[in-house]
Amino acid sequence: MRSSCRAVRLACVSVVLLSVALAARSHAEQPPASPLTLERALQYAVDHYPTIRAAVEQMNAATANIDAARAAYLPRLDSLWQSNRATANNVFGQLLPQSVLPSLSGPVLPSASSQSVWGSATAALFSWEPFDFGLRHAGVASAEAGLRRARAGDALTRLDVQSAVADAYFAVVATQRAVSAAQADVERREVLRRAAQTLADNQLRPGAEASRADAERAAAQTRLVQMQQRAIVAENTLVRVLGVTTGAVTVASDALVARVPSADVPAVSSTAHPLVQVHEAAVAQSRAAEEVLARTDAPHVYVQSSVFARGSGANPSGVPESGVGGVDGLGLDRANWAAGVQVVFPNLFDFASLRARKTAAAAATRVEMALSDEAALSVTSQQRTAAALLQSARAIAASTPVQLAAARQSETQARARFDAGLASIVEVADAQGLLAAAEVQDELARVDVWRALLAVAVAHGDLTPFVNLVRQP
Repeated sequence: MRSSCRAVRLACVSVVLLSVALAARSHAEQPPASPLTLERALQYAVDHYPTIRAAVEQMNAATANIDAARAAYLPRLDSLWQSNRATANNVFGQLLPQSVLPSLSGPVLPSASSQSVWGSATAALFSWEPFDFGLRHAGVASAEAGLRRARAGDALTRLDVQSAVADAYFAVVATQRAVSAAQADVERREVLRRAAQTLADNQLRPGAEASRADAERAAAQTRLVQMQQRAIVAENTLVRVLGVTTGAVTVASDALVARVPSADVPAVSSTAHPLVQVHEAAVAQSRAAEEVLARTDAPHVYVQSSVFARGSGANPSGVPESGVGGVDGLGLDRANWAAGVQVVFPNLFDFASLRARKTAAAAATRVEMALSDEAALSVTSQQRTAAALLQSARAIAASTPVQLAAARQSETQARARFDAGLASIVEVADAQGLLAAAEVQDELARVDVWRALLAVAVAHGDLTPFVNLVRQP
């Protein structure tokens, strides 16, 4: 009866644990809420993308390394208990330091014996290093530099992931806008095709014009299919950079691309960019490693105290006190204490290896300094390029409405002339082609301004001002 109850309880616990695991898994794989705004997409990527989780764990590991380095300031208290059964034979002589032969104490016996006795030992050793000529401080500084590097790496990872998500988001928006423009072009050319076919059937227009209208409509349909294919690819890319494993996402971009913000992203010094911060932290960490090596060859001063006791089942003559098979020696017979100061000097012949390691560490520092200078140059160049892109994107966005209005007027006039029999199908087709191109350029021009603003924010290493522009009504 008891066994059956245990089995039932075990089954219930298993079901609960399985349900919790499945619920956690389904929650982790749940796609973001649709329709997806840009701000939600950025936050979702921060919360779910694997590389960001890895960067957070690297910071946790770096923090633990600091705690481990600071723990070196604590004293040590080692203790042991030992019981053994062994013979008591001893000889006079010296042994070189080694770790194979067990140590033996006591007088040299007049004869050898195969009898064994019990022996016991216990001890506690307290050891504290009051000062170490800065070695432990250098170790803590090295660990702290590692944490600064991990934090800068986390900021850089977040910037890279969010910039990739925003770029993929704008790619989806751009392709969707292009699909809408291509769909409108297909509809216009379908209307023109029907009109040309009706006129040709009534012998009011030559059949060649109806054929030309069919060709123009088919070409527009082909462009629409190509745009739809690009939209699917862009959506898949967005799903991947979001870290979504199941389901699809739908973006909400009407309110975003309906306006072009007049404000710019505030400029920030290149030294505040996470990429520069990562390399500067790498330089600091390398210099901290040099400092550790510089203090490695200093002596160590220990304040130590010990309490220890031993017991033996043999008397000074080597005869077991209680005979063969006795239990004497399992207890403790004598106790001692000791206290003092010990100075441990480094290996005298380690200077060659230490000098080589110092040379390698100095070279590694110079490498990190060169990479830091390169990162600063790259960030500065990126900022200038992004500023130029924003300027040109704003200029294009200001001119496309004029181009679109002129193209619409040209298409309307060409269609009216065609209906009146004053223009050929070629003139209308050309006007509709200009209108389709103008619609696509006008739609993409506003998206390109947002992309340029994103590029400026990424170049300055902080997306907060860009997100504030997105939030504005």
